[in-house]
Amino acid sequence: MNGLLAHINHGWRWIATAFSFCVFGLGGILLPLFAVPVLYVMPGTERQRERRAQGVIHHSFRFYIGMMKFLGVLSYELVGVDKLRKAQLILANHPSLIDVIFLISLVPNANCVVKGGLVRNPFTRGPIKTAGYIINESSESVISAASEAFAKADALIIFPEGTRTTPQQPVSLKRGAANVAIRAAADITPVVIECVPTTLSKENRWYHVPSKKVHFRIKVCKEIPVAPYLAEKAPSVGARKLTADLTEYFNKELVQYE
Repeated sequence: MNGLLAHINHGWRWIATAFSFCVFGLGGILLPLFAVPVLYVMPGTERQRERRAQGVIHHSFRFYIGMMKFLGVLSYELVGVDKLRKAQLILANHPSLIDVIFLISLVPNANCVVKGGLVRNPFTRGPIKTAGYIINESSESVISAASEAFAKADALIIFPEGTRTTPQQPVSLKRGAANVAIRAAADITPVVIECVPTTLSKENRWYHVPSKKVHFRIKVCKEIPVAPYLAEKAPSVGARKLTADLTEYFNKELVQYE
């Protein structure tokens, strides 16, 4: 009997997961067609338009996460999210495809660095440009745009691994996020994301639905001041040391949770 119930539960979650991906795709079509044109014709400055677009994406992602929870696709717990209110640079590990959806759903003024290819996609170009998201064209352009985003009181979300974490492997960070922190003099708010069992990693397709419901734990940790690293003799030295310290930090936090 228990085996039958488990089989039924897994089947339902597979259907609900497929439905969730369809909803996300539909949203990707409707947002450029309806929301973006409305935002452009509303009176106000370019900055006001960016903030409104960020708000639309934030609330859309909140709805999406809530829908998946309601459907039984996932559950989650949030720890220390009040620390995100004054965050500048939010750095998080990246175990799952939907990490960015979770984080933007928690941060109304979220900005993020997106791949250049998304700007060439007709379904994502409009929302990305309207929200003022940063295009990853070169390290210098990202650093300059990040400084501008901080000046506008945006909270910038970056996954310093550069790609999704390989399950059961230590976190390995690239130096780009540390360079942003050093060059823009931005304090860091680390976010540790755990996903059990593993889902939507680089090794998993959407239809690889785990046998148990996925549970996310999102912990916002104490802010890490960037000032000590600014005291190094060169920005490259500070960025290298900060990257090493952040790598150690995230790996320790993840081991503690396990």
